[in-house]
Amino acid sequence: MTAPAELRPTVPPHAESRYRSPELPSPRGELSGGVLAALRNGGPAPSPRDAEHADPYGDDLQLALYILYELHYQGFAEVTDEWEWDPGLLALRRAMERRFLDALRADVPPCEDAEQALSELLVEPVGHDDASVSHHLQRDGELWQLREYAALRSLYHLKEADPHAWVIPRLHGRAKAAMVAIEYDEFGAGRADDIHARLFAELMADLDLDTSYGHYVDAAPADVLATVNLMSLFGLHRAHRGALVGHFAWVEVTSSPGSRRLAAALRRAGAGPAAQRFYDEHVEADAVHEQVVRRDVVGGLLAAEPALEADVAFGVRATGFLEDRLGARLLDAWRRGSSALRVPLPDSPGGSPGWPRD
Repeated sequence: MTAPAELRPTVPPHAESRYRSPELPSPRGELSGGVLAALRNGGPAPSPRDAEHADPYGDDLQLALYILYELHYQGFAEVTDEWEWDPGLLALRRAMERRFLDALRADVPPCEDAEQALSELLVEPVGHDDASVSHHLQRDGELWQLREYAALRSLYHLKEADPHAWVIPRLHGRAKAAMVAIEYDEFGAGRADDIHARLFAELMADLDLDTSYGHYVDAAPADVLATVNLMSLFGLHRAHRGALVGHFAWVEVTSSPGSRRLAAALRRAGAGPAAQRFYDEHVEADAVHEQVVRRDVVGGLLAAEPALEADVAFGVRATGFLEDRLGARLLDAWRRGSSALRVPLPDSPGGSPGWPRD
């Protein structure tokens, strides 16, 4: 149940959750450790060659990428803004991006047809509900699992629409107009209190979670970081504008049914009204967005640039591939009665009263 209001974390009334930059996370290997040392001490970045044999889906590479991408978002406390375009860090980032993308292109089934890739999302295979996080949470999820899910998803939802906005200058005509219309909704339709990232912060407060931007990065396994890094990678490169549109389409097409299940799960678990509101808001809105995305964003882009069709399809399938990996990790842990977090919440199995940190 929800804690008394005076004990719950609160979202500052004057801002969304990003009222301050997060602290730097803890390292997970040589790449992430080298990046953190450079940002803290001003030393040289690791060599791009150091990324050549790193696990493309592993904690070290994914955390190092996450840190470098965050320099383009909110930055980090006590890290100067000049590091955003440091040549050494950019060279390392490029090498890690290539390692990540090469793995995805090898693992994701190829597809040249964007409509086929999107249509596949509308048909749930037999037994899919046993491999679906939202089905599990709706049917069997416990409150501690919902809290873990919200903590992990905060790395995405507290920046929700930002990386997709990077594609707007790279679109034109019908695709741009439709993209801006959907993003306008994501950013609250002109109302600060309705910005979707703000609504997610209020969901977190209802679940007694810390609403600070990036707070749970140390708790997030590599599979979570990879889902966030993918959209940053696509968003920062004009060459991947088709893949970013594919990522955006995957999110909008899958959002409405998943949100309906998650809203039901939160009601069943006794979460507060703000927690339910976030997903209720997405059920109806994203059902409309799905049609606009397929017809006008994807359709408009491919009418103008038909050569990008395979890129759009890749963006759809790569997003699904990483989401499936994450879902499998969460469900495997939860069905064993274990926390899916690297550092469990206090009420999770193995959780410590010392987490979350103040």
